[in-house]
Amino acid sequence: MTGFIREHSVPIVFSVVLHGLLAAALLSMALFSGQQHQVVQPIPIDAVVVDSQVLRAAQRALADQQAAAAAAAQAAKAAADAKQEEDATAAADEKERAANARADAAAKSEAAESTAEQERAADLKRVDEAKRAQDARLAEEEAKRAEDAKRAEDAKRAEDARRADEAKRAAEAKEQEKRAADEKAKAEREAELRRQIADEEHVNAVQSSPLRDQYIARLQAKIQNAWIRPPSARVGLDCLVEVTQIAGGEVTNAQVTQCNGDAVTRQSIENAVYRASPLPSPPDPALFSRTFALHFHPDQ
Repeated sequence: MTGFIREHSVPIVFSVVLHGLLAAALLSMALFSGQQHQVVQPIPIDAVVVDSQVLRAAQRALADQQAAAAAAAQAAKAAADAKQEEDATAAADEKERAANARADAAAKSEAAESTAEQERAADLKRVDEAKRAQDARLAEEEAKRAEDAKRAEDAKRAEDARRADEAKRAAEAKEQEKRAADEKAKAEREAELRRQIADEEHVNAVQSSPLRDQYIARLQAKIQNAWIRPPSARVGLDCLVEVTQIAGGEVTNAQVTQCNGDAVTRQSIENAVYRASPLPSPPDPALFSRTFALHFHPDQ
């Protein structure tokens, strides 16, 4: 019913208004007629008798018109009430839709905020987990570095201790070698000293023995036998000649240092020394001397 009234609202309103205008016109004419009858002075009536049926018909028509006008007014009011109800319903529906929209928007916003909050919480959780994982990794790396450093330090200390021990043993060995070398050198020096003392004692003994005189006599005899006397050599010749020899008696140098003869005589003496090479070996090695001085006096 409400949809029918909404759909035909314009014709209904037009019909109601038209019937209202007609009813108002008839009512105005009736009132106007009544007023004229009241102000008009009584005059002689020249009336026509109207049939009562016609009058009743007119009354019924007027009543019908009034009823139609009332019905039209009631219909217009019903239409207005329906329109107002429809507008109120539409407004309520719109308000409800707006409220629902706001509620949906609020719900969506709340859901979005909750989702954002959950995402933020998840992000914070991920960041916190990542930080804890990084802290754990850094702590593990730090512990590993500390352990590696400790192992390296222990290895270094062990290596230093080993090297120190080796150095100590080497120093001790070197010290022992040095002490042994010193003791050996000392022993050798003492032995050499004893040998030298013994040699000196032996040389002194030999030098003071007849062997030395015998050895010198043999040297003088060999050199004098090798001497070729020059015509200028004087009688009573006495010269001092220095001789250098090597092991085996080979003469390497001969030089007359003092002599009462001339140059030819001195030269002949030096030549005699070279011709006498190799010189006789001493009866005792202690009597051997690389350089020695010999008196050359062939006339004695």
